[in-house]
Amino acid sequence: MQKYESYIEKIKHYYGNDRSFIPLHEPCFNGNEKAYLNECIDSTFVSSVGPFVDRFEDMMKELTGSKHAIAVVNGTAALHLALIVSGVEPGDLVITQSLSFVATTNAILYTGAIPYFVDVDRQNLSMSVESLAIALNDVELVNGIPTHIPTGKKVSAVVPMHTFGFSAKVDELRDLCSVKNIPLIEDAAESLGTRYKTQHTGTFGQMGTFSFNGNKTITSGGGGILVTNDDELGKLAKHLSTQAKKSHPWEYDHDRMGYNYRCPNINAALACAQLEQLEEFIQNKRETAGFYHDLFRDSSIEYIAEEQDTKANYWLNTILLTSKEERDEFLSETNAAGVMTRPAWNPLHQLSFLKQSFCGDLTNTQYIADRLVNLPSSVRK
Repeated sequence: MQKYESYIEKIKHYYGNDRSFIPLHEPCFNGNEKAYLNECIDSTFVSSVGPFVDRFEDMMKELTGSKHAIAVVNGTAALHLALIVSGVEPGDLVITQSLSFVATTNAILYTGAIPYFVDVDRQNLSMSVESLAIALNDVELVNGIPTHIPTGKKVSAVVPMHTFGFSAKVDELRDLCSVKNIPLIEDAAESLGTRYKTQHTGTFGQMGTFSFNGNKTITSGGGGILVTNDDELGKLAKHLSTQAKKSHPWEYDHDRMGYNYRCPNINAALACAQLEQLEEFIQNKRETAGFYHDLFRDSSIEYIAEEQDTKANYWLNTILLTSKEERDEFLSETNAAGVMTRPAWNPLHQLSFLKQSFCGDLTNTQYIADRLVNLPSSVRK
């Protein structure tokens, strides 16, 4: 008998013994997806203009309580756009976490800025308040500009990522940033539907961004959203996402460099159908979280659960093994048995093209990366 066979059998039973393969996270299409896609195709408006784009944005404004929502092609584009309109420039420092998908840092690099990696919290796996506070000890306001004193570089943004749908202590991060006059931009790609102290993630900072990739809680195939309560930033983000084209019945006049980032209507149609089911999906996923919590309750394996004052979407259920060796053994056994599991991303500061980035102490990042496993977390049909 293999070491983790009992866990494997229980996961297979939970998702259905008739399945030879249990994916990590597959989309669920139980609603109006086909109807809306057919409606979109029949209308011939399948590109970046159409009523489903407007509906998608309105639904996200209602869900998050934001004044503005700008639909774009993917979450990376949304984050890049947020950084641009926030004023991030080449050579600036942008503070983020090393435990994240590479897209977070790629968006920073697109602007020409330099990543500064800080640690994550052991409980919520997202940016550590303590680690950010230590990094900001080296930042002072020089003529009103937040300046990293050791290098003289402007610190133009702080970008926490809400890891696997667990919320960072984002109000405390925001307060630290406020003292230093640094914009907080939330990478909420994985946390659609997650709330911290009853407020939706992505709405605490200056801007927040979401992803609707095929593996997310809901999907539009490809798509992203930028949300903000700032009227000027919202207007500028939408303008830049449409190639910075000035409104005119026929003239092609552009007032600055823009981006081809607008979400196609056909993707928005799928997003609308999925958003209609979001609360049902999250309830289903939270039941799965309960299953996993019970499964590992009396074992040496640590199940990561939402913290007090949060309601997580449990995008990917997460456990910590006792060592890297046990993690690898668990990964090997589960995947060989047709139960798809995955480790955390390689910490970003360890990637070859990012080794020259600035780093704080990353003890928790390394601890988690060595032990973390994501479990099958699809909506159970």
